[in-house]
Amino acid sequence: MNGTMAASSNRIMLGPLVAAIDQGTSSTRFLVFNAKTAELLSHHQVEIKQSFPKEGWVEEDPKEILQSVYECMDRTCEKLTQLNIDISNIKAIGVTNQRETTLVWDKETGEPLYNAIVWLDLRTQSTVERLINKTPGRNKNHLKHKTGLPISTYFSAVKLRWLMDNVEKVHEAVLSHRAMFGTVDSWLIWCLTGGKKGGVHCTDVTNASRTMLFNIHTMDWDPELCKYFDIPMEILPKVRSSSEIYGLMKSGPLTGVPISGCLGDQSAALVGQMCFKDGQAKNTYGTGCFLLKNVGTKPVMSDHGLLTTVAYKLGRDKPACYALEGSVAIAGAVVRWLKDNLGIIQTSTELEELAADVGTSYGCYFVPAFSGLYAPYWEPSARGIICGLTQFTNRSHLAFAALEAVCFQTREILDAMNQDSGIHLSQLQVDGGMTSNRLLMQLQADILCIPVVKPSMPETTALGAAMAAGAAEGVSVWSLTPEDLTEVTSEKFEPQINPEESELRYARWKKAVQRAMNWETTEPVNNGNAGQK
Repeated sequence: MNGTMAASSNRIMLGPLVAAIDQGTSSTRFLVFNAKTAELLSHHQVEIKQSFPKEGWVEEDPKEILQSVYECMDRTCEKLTQLNIDISNIKAIGVTNQRETTLVWDKETGEPLYNAIVWLDLRTQSTVERLINKTPGRNKNHLKHKTGLPISTYFSAVKLRWLMDNVEKVHEAVLSHRAMFGTVDSWLIWCLTGGKKGGVHCTDVTNASRTMLFNIHTMDWDPELCKYFDIPMEILPKVRSSSEIYGLMKSGPLTGVPISGCLGDQSAALVGQMCFKDGQAKNTYGTGCFLLKNVGTKPVMSDHGLLTTVAYKLGRDKPACYALEGSVAIAGAVVRWLKDNLGIIQTSTELEELAADVGTSYGCYFVPAFSGLYAPYWEPSARGIICGLTQFTNRSHLAFAALEAVCFQTREILDAMNQDSGIHLSQLQVDGGMTSNRLLMQLQADILCIPVVKPSMPETTALGAAMAAGAAEGVSVWSLTPEDLTEVTSEKFEPQINPEESELRYARWKKAVQRAMNWETTEPVNNGNAGQK
C-alpha cells in the first residue's frame, strides 16, 4: 500500500509535462520535459536509413519516418511508466524537423507518392539552372526580396518541381486534385491527427519560409512565387504560427493530447537556447551546421551570402521574429563519411581520439563539399577536396582536418554575419550531437578567437519545440517570460592559441576552398532526365 502511495505522490509532484518529436535527418527522437524546470525526464531514439539511388541523390522513406515516430513515442511512454511517471501528465506535444525535405502524398489513400527528397539532395541541379536562366541577368538572388533565399537545390520548391516533372504518380495526383505537398512537419502532423480520416494539413511559418513559395513579409504563400515555379496553391498546407493547437493525437498511448508547437529544427534550437534578444546567436552541429542570429521583428537581408529566414512566431497574435542564417551542408555527415565510406573509424568517439593523438592536421586541409558549398558561397559546382598531403600524413591527421573543416566553415559564416550586422559576436552558443566532442569545441573557440558556450543539456532543438508547445494558447503550461525561464548550466571553452596562428590556418583553409570550386561542370541536358521516371 505504502509503495503505491509513495508512487502516486511522486507522480503528483512532477506537475505538467511536455513532449517533443524531433525528426532529424539521421534519426528520430521523442523526448519528455518537465514544463516547470525544463528537465529532460526520458527519451528514445531511432536511426533513419538514408538511400542514395544515384550520385548526389538522397532519399528517405516517409513511412519509415512516421513509423520511427510511433516507435519512439511508445518506447518513451514505457520508460516513463517504469519510472512511475504518469503519462497522462503530458499536456502537449511539439514537433521539430529536418527542414526543406520534401514529400508528396495522396490525401485519399494516405500513401506517399515517392520517397522524401532530403534537403541536401542535388538532383535538382538542372532544374535550378533552368530557373536561373529564365531570370533577368541570370541572377540566383532574383526571388530573395520576397523569400530571403537564393534559388538553390537546397529549398523545397525545386524538389517539388522535380517530383511533378519526373514522377508520373505525383503528376497524376496533382492533376486529379489528390496530391498534398508538405515538409516533414506537415506529413507528421497530418498523419498523427488522423491522416486520410480528417488529418490537419498545416505547417508553421519557420518551415514555410524554407520552401521558396512563402513571402516572409506578408507571412503567407505568395501567388507570384507559386506561378514562377508553376506549383498549384491547393496542394500547399495551411500556414500557422509556431505555437498554437493544430490538432489532437488520434492514436497510440497519447491519444487526445494536443499537438501545439511546430518549428523547423534550427529555429527550435534558437528557441531552446533562449536566443530571444536581437543579436543573440547559436550554432547547431548536426548532419549539417547551422548558425542562426536573431535579428528581431524586421527581416535583415544579407550582402554576404547568408539567408534571411523566419526565426519563430510564438503565437497567433505574436509578432514574427527573423534570423540571419548560415548553413553548412556537411558537418556531422563528414564523420559518417569517414566511418561508412572510408572505414577509417568505427565510431564517432574514435574520431576525437585519433585527432587528439596528433593535435594537428600537419598542413592537411579537408573541404567536405560533398553537395557543393552552401553559405556564404552557394556554389553547387564545388566538390570535396583533401589537400596538403605529404608522405607523413596519416589517418589521424585526416581526422583532425575533418574536425577543423567544421570549425573553419563556421568561422566563414560568423565572419559574414559580423559583416552583415556590423556587430561582432562576443561568444557563440552551441548545441547538437557533435558538441559532445570536446576537442571540436576547443578547436572551434581557437579558430573563432571567441569563447564557445555549450549548455549541459544538449537537446536544445527538442527543448525549443517543447517550449513552443507548452506555451501555446489553450495549453499554457510553459512560461516564455525571461524571468520565468530556467537558468541553464553551461560549459565555456576559451580560445587557447594565439590569433596569428588561427588566422594563418584560416587563410590556408580559404585557399583550399578556392581549389574545390567549379569542379563539377554541367552535363549535357539530354543526360538530365534519363531514367528518372
